[in-house]
Amino acid sequence: MAQIKLTKGKLLIAEPSILNDSSFNRSVILLSEHNEEGSIGFIINKPSKFVLGDLLPEIESDLIIYKGGPVSKENLYFVHRVPHLIPNSVTIADGIFWGGDFDAVQELLINNTLGKDDIRFFLGYSGWSKNQLQDELDTTSWIVIENKYQNIFDVSDQSFWKDQLMRFGGEYKLWANAPENPSLN
Repeated sequence: MAQIKLTKGKLLIAEPSILNDSSFNRSVILLSEHNEEGSIGFIINKPSKFVLGDLLPEIESDLIIYKGGPVSKENLYFVHRVPHLIPNSVTIADGIFWGGDFDAVQELLINNTLGKDDIRFFLGYSGWSKNQLQDELDTTSWIVIENKYQNIFDVSDQSFWKDQLMRFGGEYKLWANAPENPSLN
């Protein structure tokens, strides 16, 4: 499989070789930052048991909070598609933005201006130090793909990882169809 250049906005698909890693098993990560200092991303296909209203009771919201990764799991992060509504947003890629003015986000949520197609919240993030992610790519922990999704928030949480592996074909189809916990088989 040809290697795609590692840049922010790409998706990282967990290789079957890391199935024993509880943080990244069957993960798809949106790479939000990648530079000479390191990389940051958010796992986009692992919902937590929390909704936004659980963490911010002043905001009556049933937006699902996702497990962004194993770093700073006590902090809330967000990725969105509405930089015109959220000042100080950072561009990840075409139509995808990270962070911004959280007071504006709260106001938009209270006014029911933002929905699940506009914003996604994460507890924690996935982070790599300088050259760490490239080392993991070299040891076949991740597959880098272009993000070709019009709205990344529309993808299915349950089948997104499997769907990506099925596209790769060959032995990946076998892994895609393997049970999440083989001991239960």
